[in-house]
Amino acid sequence: MAERPLGELLRHARQRLVDGGVGDAALDARLIVEYFSGTTRTDAISTPDRMIGNVAEIERALDRRIAGEPVHRILGHRDFYGMKLGLSAETLEPRPDTETLVDAVLPFVREIAARTGVCRVLDLGTGTGAIALALVTQEAHAVATGVDVSDDALRTAAANAGRLGVSSRFSAKKSDWFAEIDGLYHVIVSNPPYIRSSEIEDLQNEVRNFDPRRALDGGPDGLEPYREIAASASSHLESDGIVGVEIGHDQRGDVTGIFEQAGYRLVSQHKDLGDNDRVLVFGR
Repeated sequence: MAERPLGELLRHARQRLVDGGVGDAALDARLIVEYFSGTTRTDAISTPDRMIGNVAEIERALDRRIAGEPVHRILGHRDFYGMKLGLSAETLEPRPDTETLVDAVLPFVREIAARTGVCRVLDLGTGTGAIALALVTQEAHAVATGVDVSDDALRTAAANAGRLGVSSRFSAKKSDWFAEIDGLYHVIVSNPPYIRSSEIEDLQNEVRNFDPRRALDGGPDGLEPYREIAASASSHLESDGIVGVEIGHDQRGDVTGIFEQAGYRLVSQHKDLGDNDRVLVFGR
């Protein structure tokens, strides 16, 4: 396919996505064109006549987006807490709501690191490593173990740690929750699967068809992972440690009850940018 000027290509991409019924067509078109052409927003403004050669590759990416594939899956990465994280088939795409969990526990991580010289973090169901890597990049004296049952996810998390330059403070470990975990941690965090099994088919196509089901399905009532974490965390938690979990918007009461029955107290609760209940932090 012949070269096209950058400005014309951006307009063409946006119109293709509009015609294809894609929401946020202008943003997705810009992300796709910039990524595959190696250009920036500044280039589009300063040199809109710059000729772009790999038009066919951009057209294929637009086809994928029109077919329903999320734009960040097409690009192969997602920004999270100031980091660019690689994605893979068996990793959940990290979303801004999960940054609420990082914000909730980061002050405690910093406090422990300042007081003891190190803060040990365990991230259950680490996926891309998003939560653990955000914490270790924000606190130089934090070390983290990211746990997952997926080899694909563990490879992705380890690769992300390498790109961020924190491989010496992040380890990826295969384990079904706590099954293969030894030692004590100051902070245990998790964004577990919390969608009810019966509701998976009602999710947006981009989530249902492209996020791994294992990272979404929380069992019949969406609470099975919380029961697992609450039942086993105490054996791996320092006496003054905390457990921070992301929750569904209607799960605050149920999850609080599960942890209280296991001997925890609710330390804090946090809403996301949409004013929905999103994170609970527990202590013993």
